[in-house]
Amino acid sequence: MLRHEYAELNGIRIHYVIAGAGELVMFVHGFPEFWYAWKDQLLEFGRDYQAVAPDMRGYNLSEKPAGVDQYQVKFLCEDLRGLAEHLGHKRFVLVGHDWGGAVAWAFALSYPEYLEKLVIINAPHPAVFERELRENPAQQKASEYMLMFRSPEAEQILSANQYDFLYKGVLSEGIKNGYFTEEDCKAYLEAWSQPGALTGGLNYYRAAHIGPPTAEGGPAKGKFVADLSEVTVKVQTLVIWGEKDPYLLTGNLEGLEELVPDLTIKRISDGSHWVVHEKPALINNLIRAFIRN
Repeated sequence: MLRHEYAELNGIRIHYVIAGAGELVMFVHGFPEFWYAWKDQLLEFGRDYQAVAPDMRGYNLSEKPAGVDQYQVKFLCEDLRGLAEHLGHKRFVLVGHDWGGAVAWAFALSYPEYLEKLVIINAPHPAVFERELRENPAQQKASEYMLMFRSPEAEQILSANQYDFLYKGVLSEGIKNGYFTEEDCKAYLEAWSQPGALTGGLNYYRAAHIGPPTAEGGPAKGKFVADLSEVTVKVQTLVIWGEKDPYLLTGNLEGLEELVPDLTIKRISDGSHWVVHEKPALINNLIRAFIRN
């Protein structure tokens, strides 16, 4: 049911996985994942939609341009727009988690006319994140990892001992609690091991200069979109938030309705940053109900 295909988009070869036919629902992964993060959603929504999940540029089987500036959010948005048009769609539903959610917010701000609806899972609106990184010490502390991810040592730290840092951060709880299998772990390890893939993912942080204030006195930066003048989202939006996210705190929901007039928030009290994997059936039901409304 799942088909692996490639498209040349904006001079970049993008790998994507697709299922079904009909209206387009695009699922966009974050760091350090790849299309596989959405395998349950592709199977579910591929029954009555055209469901697609790309490997974002820099990840897994997609091309990995060398320059850090090639990972600016504006280019990531163009990749999504190009993929939708490649598949023959001028309007679609966009679903994003983590960095995929950050790009989805930016896409909604840049190209609202392309979106039927927007679904965000544990990813902050750029203006809200800017505020939280500037004013909320708890979010500053929770985001300190971003400074390490931007450092020249990041690749070595994350890949040491067979990617132990990433295994502990993404997979270990899932193995312990039964929502990740050894097969899943093998798939992630293979994706992380693709030549250049770790640098590609880390370059999202480097290109956006995103993170809390630095020890040297550098300012916080949460607006991951360069030259963002418009911050009001003009698309009907569902935000799903696992409240036990240790990286992106619930302060990112405060005041969000002022920036997203047509907003629905679904808080999942026992969900973490990885709520898509922890509760796939719930996530599918929330998305499906929202799309159908």
